[in-house]
Amino acid sequence: MIRVLLVEDQAMVRGALASLLGLEPDIEVVGEAADAVEALAVALRTRPDVALLDVEMPGDDGITAASRIREALPGCRIMILTTFGRPGYLRRAMEAGAMAFLVKDSPARELAAAVRRVRGGERVIDPGLAAAALSAGPNPLSPRERDVLVASSGGSSIADIAARLHLSEGTVRNYLSSAIRKTHARNRIEAVERARTQGWL
Repeated sequence: MIRVLLVEDQAMVRGALASLLGLEPDIEVVGEAADAVEALAVALRTRPDVALLDVEMPGDDGITAASRIREALPGCRIMILTTFGRPGYLRRAMEAGAMAFLVKDSPARELAAAVRRVRGGERVIDPGLAAAALSAGPNPLSPRERDVLVASSGGSSIADIAARLHLSEGTVRNYLSSAIRKTHARNRIEAVERARTQGWL
């Protein structure tokens, strides 16, 4: 049996995925989680062969959760299943050790087949998304520029961002200016939006 952990914040979607995979004779859903923190705890308790994670969840995202699960359980294969086929998400997921990246509008029958392929050591990537990621190029933002954009996304002041990230206000302004330039935005609000659309944050 292939032991699967499902991580999805929407209970109805999680239930549907569990039911779908439960119909397969060689796949068993051994755990479910609704967020990144719960995902790691359930993974450590159930020790799945494959962890299937959504990207967008409350708190830390699924890619961050994937990285933590991989670190704690190196033998667990990671699959990302998302509504948002953003090129930057694919790159980040691969960097976090994901073996598969599928969009939720893929045919249902492909999911179980992908679980089997990933368990067997294959990579499974949505072809359209792979092409988009190649044409989009790498994420131009440095880790610190990403941190500053994320911190500024709620409309926080420069002083608030500086305090939260333990930086000087001048350094925050420099990072914001650089991020605005790299995203070809007119201001930090637009820079956050463009970076999110690309999946860079």
